[in-house]
Amino acid sequence: MTAIKHALQRDIFTPNDERLLSIVNVCKAGKKKKNCFLCATVTTERPVQVKVVKVKKTDKGDFYKRQMAWELRDLTEVDAKDANKENPEFDLHFEKVYRWVASSTAEKNSFISCIWKLNQRYLRKKVEFVNVSPQLLEELPKAEESVPSGESQSVAGGDEDALDDYQELNAREEQDIESMMAVCEYAISNAEAFAEKLSRELQVLDGANIQSIMASEKQVNILMQLLDQALAEVDNIEGKLLSYEEMLQSVKEQMDQISQSNHLIQISNTNNGKLLDEIQFLVNYMDLSKGHIKALQEGDLSSPKGIEACINASEALSQCMNVALKPGHDKLMAVKQQQHLFSELRDTFARRLTNHLNNVFVHQGHDQSSTLSQHTAELTLPKHSPLHRDLLRYAKLMEWLKNTQREKYEGLSRTYVDYMTRLYEREIKDFFEVAKIKMAGTSKDGKGKFVHVLMVSPLMVSPGLHGSSGKLTGSTSSLNKLAVSSSNSRRSQSSSLLDMGNMSASDLDVADRTRFDKIFEQVLSELEPLCLAEQDFISKFFKLQQNPTLAQGENVDDSDGMVHSRPPSEHRHSISEKDMVRMMMNKIFQSIETELNSLIALVDKIDSFNSLYMLVKMSHHVWTAQNVDPASYLSTTLGNVLVTVKRNFDKCISGQIRQMEEVKISKKSKVGILPFVTGFEEFAKLAEAIFRNAERRGDLDKAYIKLIRAVFGNVEKVASESQKTPRDVVMMENFHHIFSTLSSLKISCLEAERKEAKQKYTDHLQSYVINSLGQPLEKLNHFFEGVEARVAQGVREEEVSYQLAFNKQELRKVIKEYPGKEVKKGLDNLYKKVDKHLCEEENLLQVVWHSMQDEFIRQYKHFEGLINRCYPGSGITMEFTIQDMLEYFSSIAQSH
Repeated sequence: MTAIKHALQRDIFTPNDERLLSIVNVCKAGKKKKNCFLCATVTTERPVQVKVVKVKKTDKGDFYKRQMAWELRDLTEVDAKDANKENPEFDLHFEKVYRWVASSTAEKNSFISCIWKLNQRYLRKKVEFVNVSPQLLEELPKAEESVPSGESQSVAGGDEDALDDYQELNAREEQDIESMMAVCEYAISNAEAFAEKLSRELQVLDGANIQSIMASEKQVNILMQLLDQALAEVDNIEGKLLSYEEMLQSVKEQMDQISQSNHLIQISNTNNGKLLDEIQFLVNYMDLSKGHIKALQEGDLSSPKGIEACINASEALSQCMNVALKPGHDKLMAVKQQQHLFSELRDTFARRLTNHLNNVFVHQGHDQSSTLSQHTAELTLPKHSPLHRDLLRYAKLMEWLKNTQREKYEGLSRTYVDYMTRLYEREIKDFFEVAKIKMAGTSKDGKGKFVHVLMVSPLMVSPGLHGSSGKLTGSTSSLNKLAVSSSNSRRSQSSSLLDMGNMSASDLDVADRTRFDKIFEQVLSELEPLCLAEQDFISKFFKLQQNPTLAQGENVDDSDGMVHSRPPSEHRHSISEKDMVRMMMNKIFQSIETELNSLIALVDKIDSFNSLYMLVKMSHHVWTAQNVDPASYLSTTLGNVLVTVKRNFDKCISGQIRQMEEVKISKKSKVGILPFVTGFEEFAKLAEAIFRNAERRGDLDKAYIKLIRAVFGNVEKVASESQKTPRDVVMMENFHHIFSTLSSLKISCLEAERKEAKQKYTDHLQSYVINSLGQPLEKLNHFFEGVEARVAQGVREEEVSYQLAFNKQELRKVIKEYPGKEVKKGLDNLYKKVDKHLCEEENLLQVVWHSMQDEFIRQYKHFEGLINRCYPGSGITMEFTIQDMLEYFSSIAQSH
C-alpha cells in the first residue's frame, strides 16, 4: 500500500499541488467488484482545501487516473455501519449517499480517522460520525486545537506525522535509495531479501561504530578532565557574580528610596501649583471690588455718572455670578460666602433699580401730561422723545434685570405698558377729536365754543359742507350726531354722480377740496412717527430685538402683552421677541385703530366720496410701513384700517350705481345729457387726479368698470322710457358725451368701453337720420320702397313700369308733389324738429344736419338710379337737383 501511495502522490497529486494523507482500497457495495481508491488530500497552498478524491486504474491497468472529487465541506455524515464489530462497509453522505466496501477493516478505520482529524482541523461545520468506535475519534493536541483552521500549519510539516506515519522523502534521500536499489538486482522483486541485506549491513556499521568509540577512550578521558576544569571555573565566576549582586542590592535599595522621595516631592509641587491656580482663579473671577459693591448698594441712579457706575458694577456682578466653577468649588466655604454675598447684592440692586424706574415712569408721565394741553387745539401729537431719551440711559440695566431678575423685569414691563396705555389713550383721543372737528368744518369762536360750518362737498375729496351755519357747544362728543344730522339734511345735494352732473366748475372750491387732503394726511403723518418711535424705544429699552426666541420657561399673556413664567411642559409654545414687541404695541396703542375707524366713519357720513382719497392715502402709508417692517404694529393696524376704507369705497361705488338705477326723467322736458353721465365725467377727472401714481390703481379700475357698465345700462333704460325725446337722440347724445370723456381722459382699462360708446353713438346717429329723413319725402319714399319690393319678388326692373300701381303716370304724380319749394319747406320743418330734440350742451345739431344732408343725397342718387333702371327712356326726372339740395341745407342752417 505504501508503494501505491507513493505512486499516486507522484503521478496524480503532486502535479496539482496536493498532499495525499490517507488511502483506502474500496468497491461499491452490492455490485460486481471493481476496485478503486478513495484518497483524502489537502492543498499545499492557502487557503487549504480538503477533498475526497476517487482514483481508479486505467483500462490497460498500468496507470491511475482521477475519476471524481468531493469537497470535504460538502460531507455531512460518515456512517461506519457498526462500532463494535469489524465491518469493512461504510457510507459517505455528500449531496447523495455513496456506499463503499473496503478491502480491509484496518484501511477503513484508518481512512475514517483521517477524515475526522481533517474535519476537526479545517472545517467550522463539523461532520457527523455515526457508528464509529470512540477509539478512532482521538482528540487533537490542545496546541493544535487552539490554532484556527484557516491558520493551521502547512501540510508539508508536522501535519503528515500527526495524521499518518507517512513522510515524503526529500530529493537526496530518494537518490540514495535508488542507488542502493540499483546495486541490488532483486531489490524490487524480492523486497524481503533486500530488507535482510540492509539489516545485515546496518549491524556491521553499528559494530564498527562501537569499536571506533572504544579505540578513542583516552581522548574521551582527556575531554572529560577539560570539562571538569571548565565547570570549576564556572563555579568560581558564579561566586564572584553573587558577591557583586549583593553589593548592588544595597545600592539599588538606596536609589529606590531616593527615587520615591523625588516622586513625592514632584507630586507635592504639582499639587501646590494646582492649588495656587485654583486659588488665583477664584480670587480673580469671584472677587468684586469695593467700588462696585458700593455702586450696587448706594449708587446714584439719577445722574449719568451714577448710572454708568451702576452699569459697570452690574456687569461685574454678572460675570462673578456666571463664572463656570469647577467640580468641588461649590463645596468651599469661601465660595459659598461669596455666592451668598452676590445674591444679596443682586437682590438689593434689583429692588433699588425697580423702585427708581417706577418713580421715573411716574415723574415723566406728570411732565408729559403737563404739556398735553398745549396740543389740544392743534392737530399734532406730543413728542415722547425726551422721555425715551431719559429712559434709554437705563437700557443696559434693563438688560441686566432681564437676565437676572426676570420677575422684576416683567413687573416693570407691565408698569410701563399700563402707564403708556393711559397716556397715549388721552393723547390720541384728544388728537382725533380735533381732527373730527376740522373734518366737519368746525372752529372755535371767541367764547371757546365750537361753531360748525356746513359746506356742501361738491366732489369726494371736499370735506366741507356749504349750507347754513350753527353752533356746537359743549364737548366734542356730540360731533358725530351733528355730522350725521347735517349729512342727512343735505343728502339730496351731497356728492354723487347725479349731483356732480348738475354742478359747474365754479361751484367747486379748491380750498375745500384740499382741506380734507391736508387733514387726513396730517393725521396719518402724526401717527406714523409716533408708533415707529415707540416701537423702536420698546425694542431698545426692553432688549427685545436681540434674541430670536424667548428663553425656556417663559410665556406671554395675551391680555396685557407681558412676559410671564411658563411651565416646562409648554416650552415648545414659546414665541419670538418680535411678537412680544407687537403685543406690547397692541396694548399701548389699542385706541388708534378704534379712533381711526371712528374718524373714517364720520368722514364717510359727511361725504361718501372721501373714501376715494382715504383709500389712496391709507394705501400709501400701509405700503411705506410694510417696506420698513411688514410685521410691525403700524403695518398691521393700518392694514386693518385699510380694509375698512376699501369697504367704504366699495359701498360708495355701489351707492352711486343704485342712484343711477333710481333716476327719474321728467316727461314734459327733453332729456339731453343725463346727470349721471356728466357726473361720471367729473368723477373720472377727479379720480384720475387722486389716483395718479397710486398703489391701489387696480381698485379704481375695477370701480370704473362697474360704474361705466351701470352708466351704459341706465342710459339705455332712460332712452327706452323717454316720451318727449326720441330714443335714438338720447342714446346718440349721451354716448357721444361718454365717448368724448373717455377719449380725453385716456383711461386704459376703459378702452373697450370707449370703442363701444363710439359705436353706439354712430349707430344711433345713423338710425335717427334715416328715420327723420323719411318725413320730408314720405310719399316718394313709400313709392320707391314698393318698387324695390316688386324687384325683390322677382319682377324684372324694366317691367316694373307695367305694374299698375308703379307705372310712369303714378311716378310723375308722386314727383310733382315734391317740387323744390316743398322740399325746402319740409327740410326747414325737419331742422326745427331736430333742433327741438337735441340739447344745447352736446352741440350735435350741425353734426346731425350734415349727416342728414349726406343721407338725403344718398337717397336722391338711389332714387335716380331706380328711375333709370326701371323706367328707361321715360325722361322722368326729379323736380330738384343735388345742387338745389345743397343750397337748401346750407340756407336753412344759416337762417337758424
